[in-house]
Parts: sequence; structure tokens; C-alpha cells
Amino acid sequence: MRQRVFSGARPTGRQHIGNYLGAIQNYVNLQEEYDCIYCIVDIHALTTLENTDRLQEDIYEMMLDWLAAGLDPQKSILFVQSHVPEVMELHTLLSMVTPLGWLLRVPTFKEKARMQPQNVNYGLVGYPVLMTADIVLYKAGVVPVGEDQLPHLELAREIVRRFNSIFGPTFPEPQPKLTSFPLVLGLNGTQKMGKTYNNYIELSATPEETLKLVMTAVTDPARRYRSDPGHPEVCNVFRLHHFFSSSRVDEIVAECRSAGIGCVDCKELLAKGINLELEAFRERRASFAARPQYVADVLSDGACRAQVIARETLAEVKEKMGLVQRPA
Repeated sequence: MRQRVFSGARPTGRQHIGNYLGAIQNYVNLQEEYDCIYCIVDIHALTTLENTDRLQEDIYEMMLDWLAAGLDPQKSILFVQSHVPEVMELHTLLSMVTPLGWLLRVPTFKEKARMQPQNVNYGLVGYPVLMTADIVLYKAGVVPVGEDQLPHLELAREIVRRFNSIFGPTFPEPQPKLTSFPLVLGLNGTQKMGKTYNNYIELSATPEETLKLVMTAVTDPARRYRSDPGHPEVCNVFRLHHFFSSSRVDEIVAECRSAGIGCVDCKELLAKGINLELEAFRERRASFAARPQYVADVLSDGACRAQVIARETLAEVKEKMGLVQRPA
């Protein structure tokens, strides 16, 4: 029997190349080895959203990107978190066995609290409990994560161990599966690529938009003039060449170090590589966008399939916690 994978992503609109390299490609590849459940976690998004006017649009855009990248509803369950309400009930039950101190020590909670001091809500504190509920509701044994999510997953494992020790073996301890490209820096070369820092390139951007964005990227800070030799090992643009221009990496290194190409040339090569890599993706995305009912049907079917698993798990949890009569 194949192991079950679960992963979720917050609906923040269209996906960018950091999402593609750090998560989505991995999602696609895992479909061949595991039973995969991939969820658009709209409830999680509420912890940082104060305006939800675009939430439904963002969910739709994210699913278009996932489908265009190769997530297959025949191989994976694809759905929206809130469409399976059992996750919120399990979140409440797990919160009863999760010490507050565990949640307050999570580094990402402290970071988010600094970023939005006006909105340090309970959902932000309890984010790891809901994340745990997401995973264990489907008894997933494997969770593909980036390095920044490891503290949350370790806390999920602690919650699972505590629940199992109190109420008996119920959930498997989810194991992390690190991506091969765990951290993608943004165009500024210092922070993780993301909308928070406005340092990203959307997968669905036009070739012209992609070139314009790449040209803003920070390169080798020590290289001031075109004639200066470059240091590709410290250049974020060069890091991206490893994926988008892999067949030319050695050539680019040599040309950069000898000042045979300048930073502008290097960026133009990167934009060309990105556009070539994403050409088929963008065509598939346009095809799915022309069939909005198909996208809606995928999400509806995914929620139904997920709910079958969720209801069985929740019934077991309630029985073990004494919330329902045990069978004679």
C-alpha cells in the first residue's frame, strides 16, 4: 500500500517561480510514488488577511497554476480546506491537548506577530494546530515541506505523540520530505521569494513581464562595472540559472568570471531560460482558464473524496476521546 502525502498552500493569488521550484514541481513528482492530497488552505489565509474580497479569485488562480503545472485530479485529491469542515472540528479537539507554551515558541509565530502587530489573532497562535489537523485528518505519513516549515511540522509530530499517548494509537507521526530546492531567494537576493516582499516573478507572467522583472534583480554586489570580473557564487541570478539554464551553467560561470558577459547579459539569459521553461505551462494554464467549470468540478470532486476520509478519522477520534458511545 502506498503512503499518503498531504500538503497545503495558502491562496495568495498566482504562484511564482519560488513556489514552482520549491513546492509545485515536487508535488507533481510525488504523484507517481504516493497517494497525494493537496489542499488550498483558505482558513489558514484568514490569519493574515483583513480583506477577503479577492479570496475566491485567489483560490481559482492557484488551482489554475497547480493544474497547469501537472497536478492531476485522477492521481491526486485537490480541494479547498474549508470545503471539508471536519478539519475545523479536529482542530478544536487537538487544541485541547496542545499546551499554549508549545505554540508561543514557534519562530514563525513570533515573526508574523512582528509583521502584523495590529492583528495578532488566536488563529495566528493556533496555526500549527490547524496545520496538524490538516495532515492527520487524512492520516498522512509524509509531508513535503521547505526548511522554513520544519518547526511547524515538528510541532505537529509532538501534538500527534501527545494525543496518541493520552488516547491510544490514532495518528501516524508525519515525516518531512524536504524539497530539492528548499529556499528560493527573491529578486532582491536577501529574502525568500514571496508576495510579502514584492520580490517575485509570477509563473503566468508574459515573456515581456518576466524580462522586465528579471532586469530588476540584484546580482553580484561587488561588480560595479561591465569590465569587472564577476563572482557567480554570491549572485542570486546565477543561482536561478542552475534551474532555468542548467545546460549553460559552466559557460555562464566562465564568462562571468572573465567579464565576458555583464550582469545585464546574465539577466537576459535568465529571462530567456525562464520563458522557455514555462512556455508549455503558460499554454496549459490558458487552456484551463478557458474552462472555469472544469476547475470548479475538480475542486468539488476533490472535496467529496477528501471528506470520505475525514469523516472516518473524525469518528475514530471522537470515540477515543469519549465524545461518542463506544461500540459494545
